[in-house]
Amino acid sequence: MHEVSLMEQTIEIALAQASKQGASQIHRMKMRIGDMSGVVPEALAFAFDVVTQGTIAAGAKLEIESVPVTCFCPNCQQEFHPPDIFYECPECGEPRTKMLAGGEIELTSLEVS
Repeated sequence: MHEVSLMEQTIEIALAQASKQGASQIHRMKMRIGDMSGVVPEALAFAFDVVTQGTIAAGAKLEIESVPVTCFCPNCQQEFHPPDIFYECPECGEPRTKMLAGGEIELTSLEVS
């Protein structure tokens, strides 16, 4: 369950940012999780509850935004959302497309006081 170690690292970043701002409480955290990141949002939320215990983030709300996979076809010069795990262009069938989004794991904002 790599979500626990992922959340431990995320909380370390959040606590460091909160400390820089002189905050004594984290109320809300927002994250963006790509659909192909390999992260299970439910497991991440569970890890959040466990990892934040005893910290200034205990009781904070975690909001997770799911990011769909977006690819770019070099032949068609267009973006598309693949319907499955095969990222070939739906217009020309080009198999060598570039994934633009869907793999990210990002802490995007903190609400602190």
